[in-house]
Amino acid sequence: MTLHELRGQTAVVGVGTFGFGEAHGYTEMELLARSARQAVADAGLTLQDIDGVCSASVSSAMWGLAVPEYLGLNARFIDSTMIGGASFIAHLLPAMLALVSGQCNEVLVCYGSNQRTATFGRKEINASRKFLDPMPFEHPYEPMMPASAYALAASRHMYQYGTTREQLAEIAVAARAWAQLNPEAFSREPLSIQDVLDSRMVSDPLSVRDCCLVTDGGGAYVMTRADRARDLRQKPVYVLGSATATWHRQIACMPDLTVTAAAQSGREAYAMARMGPGDIDVLALYDAFTINTLLFLEDLGFCPKGEGGRFVQGGAIAPGGRLAVNTNGGGLSCVHPGMYGIFCLIEAVRQLRGECGARQVAGAQTALVNGNGGTLSSQSTAVLGVESAL
Repeated sequence: MTLHELRGQTAVVGVGTFGFGEAHGYTEMELLARSARQAVADAGLTLQDIDGVCSASVSSAMWGLAVPEYLGLNARFIDSTMIGGASFIAHLLPAMLALVSGQCNEVLVCYGSNQRTATFGRKEINASRKFLDPMPFEHPYEPMMPASAYALAASRHMYQYGTTREQLAEIAVAARAWAQLNPEAFSREPLSIQDVLDSRMVSDPLSVRDCCLVTDGGGAYVMTRADRARDLRQKPVYVLGSATATWHRQIACMPDLTVTAAAQSGREAYAMARMGPGDIDVLALYDAFTINTLLFLEDLGFCPKGEGGRFVQGGAIAPGGRLAVNTNGGGLSCVHPGMYGIFCLIEAVRQLRGECGARQVAGAQTALVNGNGGTLSSQSTAVLGVESAL
């Protein structure tokens, strides 16, 4: 079977989240397990039905073994590929292949992190990365990663295309407006463009409001074959296209600071889905920083390269705008427990199932999800759709 023949052969049939914000007293495995049980129950299955597991963690090299053990699963398919926040979108294609080949019947993709409340937090993790994830062209200079890397990309985009801080602030304000419609979101206070501009500078030109949250949280989704999906509890959300690409690890080795590998993963996912940007109703983009959203809008074809700043002006991606982007509030205002990609996919599924209440995009039939890992290093794109989109 070719990649194009995989279109619509598998579906997401259950999603679950747990512990958004501050989950005091929970380990990352406990957060993962709580969300996993919710996702499995949402699909109308039990944990005993699960025979495939995909997961990744910053803190464990053998997380793919620890998760099935903790959940009491006998997994015939395991994928613990770790490429940062894009991992949980990148897990889609291997899971699709495992399902269609008959290697397994139900795949659980799951993640948990207690980054906000853990004793061993971001400062310690960043220090350990010098040994666990060596970057010889960058670590000796002790940059403030990852913010400094994304600030470098933002600065280049500003220089090359005239992008302004006000335009980047539009992205943060739009995310907050969506979050105010989402009772699960961690940050729901009013936010204005001036608030973003006046907030503490973290790494010029990015202020603290240009940067993602640091929260706890767990997320999970369940996949199965299309023929099985139709008999389960929820309306299936079919995977129409999936692709992953990477062009560098260190930001110093990025070929062009204004173009990400989403230009490749997006093109390939569109081709598999037999769709293009004009066919997409909802976008879920990995917004670790405001510059991410702008770059991905360009690289995924929603506006020309260099036009992202002007494209988002005037509330264009906020509620009521011309394009629904990060309707849960994104990593900027909803949740960001270390790696955010799985929550992009969960929000896309909820939108396509019509479950999002005040933030629901009317008539949504298709969604594009893009995961990002490292310092714009890995990009994974998926196109999802309901039955009418097949």
